[in-house]
Amino acid sequence: MNDNNNNANTNKKRRRRRDETDDDDDDDNKKEDTSCSEELGSNNKKKGLKEIITSLLLLEDQEKLDQEECNKASEEEKVLFEVTHKRKTQAMVDYYSDIQEYYNELDVTERMQRKRSRNKATATAAAAVSASVESLKENSDKSGGGASHHRRLWVKARSKAWWDECNKPDYPEDEFKKAFRMGKATFDTICDELNSVVAKEDTTLRNAIPVRQRVAVCIWRLATGEPLRLVSKRFGLGISTCHKLVLEVCSAIRTVLMPKYLQWPDEEALRRMKDEFESVAGIPNVVGSMYTTHIPIIAPKISVAAYFNRRHTERNQKTSYSITVQGVVDPRGVFTDVCIGWPGSMPDDQVLEKSALFQRA
Repeated sequence: MNDNNNNANTNKKRRRRRDETDDDDDDDNKKEDTSCSEELGSNNKKKGLKEIITSLLLLEDQEKLDQEECNKASEEEKVLFEVTHKRKTQAMVDYYSDIQEYYNELDVTERMQRKRSRNKATATAAAAVSASVESLKENSDKSGGGASHHRRLWVKARSKAWWDECNKPDYPEDEFKKAFRMGKATFDTICDELNSVVAKEDTTLRNAIPVRQRVAVCIWRLATGEPLRLVSKRFGLGISTCHKLVLEVCSAIRTVLMPKYLQWPDEEALRRMKDEFESVAGIPNVVGSMYTTHIPIIAPKISVAAYFNRRHTERNQKTSYSITVQGVVDPRGVFTDVCIGWPGSMPDDQVLEKSALFQRA
């Protein structure tokens, strides 16, 4: 009996060990399955991340390529635009140069014709004067030493009624200011200042043009821009005489009046200007108001392209040439500095750099 019991116990222990071993094997299998599933999940995540990163890199590369293509197309358009603009500009300049050459040739031809006409007129006048002198001599010889006669130069009779009317003391102030853009007092001051420079003496051939009339011709021409042909009729003078008077009086204004009245203010005056500008505009340390404008001119003989004004040409649809005028005024509108004469193609900043005001600063 004891042996049988021992065998039974032994068998039970063996079965129990076997069952425990099977349970351990099952646990190990479960652990292995769990680890395998985790590894698979991890691999799937890594694969997904790699795909996302790859997609992002491809998108970035594609975006770079698109941007490069866009920049390249933009550069090509810019180059094409510049080339086209240069061609059009060159064609325009060539066209204007051809027109200018054509008009220059016409001017030369007209000048030669006028010169021939003047020579013929001079010869005719000289013959007439010689004939009159001979007749005077004959008359004087016949009269037996009578009173002597002064030689006179023949001058075409022109009406000076309009100027004689304006020159009267009782001529209305408003009408005078409307005509000459200044009052009688200012006009008289200019005449007094320029009298010693522009006055001429009478000769045996003709009487000199008075100073007031000389100044009036120039002021009227500058104030109205009226053609010399009409100025000549208005003042009863020749066209060439009016042109000469304008040049002479302008030169006198530049040499006499500008140094006297157009002066850069001193320190005390600058301090007052700063206060006045600040009270008007609320901006401190301002001593002047500057503006640059263009004065139309006839195309010069040399450096035509330098004086070509593209802005005026495009706006007026007509070839335009100009010179620049840079002016500075104080709070009352009185000029304190001017810079005149630079070519019309020069921008405002370069005009300022070349002015005496910039050098002074």
